[in-house]
Amino acid sequence: MKKDKPDKRELIYDALEELMYTVPFKEISVESIAQKAGVGKGSVYYYFESKDEILDNVIERSYRRAVREYLDNIKYEQSAMGRIKQLFKSVIKKDFSNSRQNLIITLHLHDDLILHNKLKAVAVQELSPILTVLLEQGIEEGSIKMEYPKESAEIIVTVLTVFLDNTSASQEKTSIKKKLKIFANVLETCLKTQKGSFDFLFDTLDEHNTDL
Repeated sequence: MKKDKPDKRELIYDALEELMYTVPFKEISVESIAQKAGVGKGSVYYYFESKDEILDNVIERSYRRAVREYLDNIKYEQSAMGRIKQLFKSVIKKDFSNSRQNLIITLHLHDDLILHNKLKAVAVQELSPILTVLLEQGIEEGSIKMEYPKESAEIIVTVLTVFLDNTSASQEKTSIKKKLKIFANVLETCLKTQKGSFDFLFDTLDEHNTDL
């Protein structure tokens, strides 16, 4: 039985993603992407107008992966708070020290303002609708007491991406944990949830013995 040939677009996405784990985006050329993907430079330009267009697709793909992981993890989660917890964990991941497991974290570590703005835009586009539904579910359950779930979801996702922008490998673990604790307290206050509802955000670092 013949195996299907891998989609060239996916090969190109994989190549750029692999390169970005070790090389700043601005230093990556179309030639290097083509070489890594095992395709001709002409093939890259056949599918994409520019390196930036490939990047846009790679970022969207990374967030879609996080969403798929979230959907896989909520099969046994019934409560809104349980589902919100899984959503956040799918984006932040469980291990800051192994950035290769999380392209979203890796991209945030790149010193590139345009790249960071792209990340924020895609995060709001991909995650806000999901979080809006979860906030509405929490309001119905009574575990969340707030108004304007749609607008609040957009603000929460934006703040989360700003936090990730400041989560660099050069920071001490205690500094990251403090920021996560503040973020957890802000969410608790704004959503009027039970005390400790978002402790999982900063407890994650201890649970997985992350060495930064």
